[in-house]
Amino acid sequence: MKVLVVGNGGREHTIAWTLLKSPNVETVYCTPGNGGTATMANCFNLNLAVDDFQGIAQSVAEYNISLVVVGPEIPLSLGITDYLQEHNIAVFGPNKAGAQLESSKSWAKELMIQARIPTAKSVTFNNGDLAKAHIEQEDAPIVVKADTLAAGKGVIVAMTTEEAKAAVDSLLEQGFTTLVVEEFLAGEEASVLAITDGETIRPLIPSQDHKRVGEGDRGKNTGGMGTYAPAPIVTPELMEQIQTEVLEPTIAVLKQRGIDYRGVVYAGLMISPTGEPKVLEFNCRFGDPETQVVLPLLDTPLDELLIACTQKQLAQQPPIKWKTGSAVCVVAASGGYPDAYEKGKVISGIESATAQGAVVFHAGTAFKDNQLVTSGGRVLGITALGNNLKDAIAKVYPAVESISFEGMYYRRDIAHKALNH
Repeated sequence: MKVLVVGNGGREHTIAWTLLKSPNVETVYCTPGNGGTATMANCFNLNLAVDDFQGIAQSVAEYNISLVVVGPEIPLSLGITDYLQEHNIAVFGPNKAGAQLESSKSWAKELMIQARIPTAKSVTFNNGDLAKAHIEQEDAPIVVKADTLAAGKGVIVAMTTEEAKAAVDSLLEQGFTTLVVEEFLAGEEASVLAITDGETIRPLIPSQDHKRVGEGDRGKNTGGMGTYAPAPIVTPELMEQIQTEVLEPTIAVLKQRGIDYRGVVYAGLMISPTGEPKVLEFNCRFGDPETQVVLPLLDTPLDELLIACTQKQLAQQPPIKWKTGSAVCVVAASGGYPDAYEKGKVISGIESATAQGAVVFHAGTAFKDNQLVTSGGRVLGITALGNNLKDAIAKVYPAVESISFEGMYYRRDIAHKALNH
């Protein structure tokens, strides 16, 4: 079969790479793809934007594609699934109504309240002065979020009242008109990605992202500086609790609202010091860079799971199989990220990293004058598998160190927290 992956990041490269490991998949097309997907065997980039729904539908017919997998949240929130389903195309990814789980923080909060899902208390504001008055009343630490999509950078965890009020001004200046102000939750974060056909929902292995740009979880929030899986903080008992208290109620309420949700439900969780899970946020797609550690550990052919979701047959699928061991991914970013950074820096050393057993997933790369160059803030995700976390950490960093481009920055403490569990 042939599959089309929509998107151009590290998540999409990982999805394409995983699909090509299946005996059922002969060819993967990526639109628009990146430097990594351009150089993979049996993988071809199509020069189409993620919101060119008509062009994507035409390519499906032209190349005899059996399945479309949508990577990023933007085309989902714009209704790519609705468009493709109208053209009788099998697509993995929720429709526009379902994508509100990520595209509107306030909508997602209302759903959580209706489903009685444990989450932080919050208030939604369309007025900056009212938001600031609420912050004064509640005091810090407190969290300020943009209500709509913000590429992972619309959340500010403010440790002082002044910082929180500055966050309100900053988000309003960036053009966000609706803000969600919510209580600060203490604990340790974890990500649980689950696949669903709208009736049945099955979790994938838990992972942990490192959102802050600086080591020791300091500095600004980013799209994610590295991940590891499985995350030991999510024990089998806790995963059972997440399944019954978070995942199943989410699908039940979506269904109640008449939403036929076929895709990923990504629950960003805070695990309290006493071990209780609360939902920080929902996303409507595979996480980035969580995908770069979860899918390399998957043993079941990915296409079989995704097709089962599109055909509403997930309940009939055998249990998902996983490789033993752990995976760690370290993101190599452009100097200056998540603020301003330069593009077009020549990348070297990927062959050396691969020779050491790492898998290098491209996130922000392109070819220019036959050279691989940087084209984004997060440039590469270097993933290594090991018998355990310590082993995977020991393998990933020498591979990272063999790669270079001008201004390259990465965190040296990815997954270290987990070694204490």
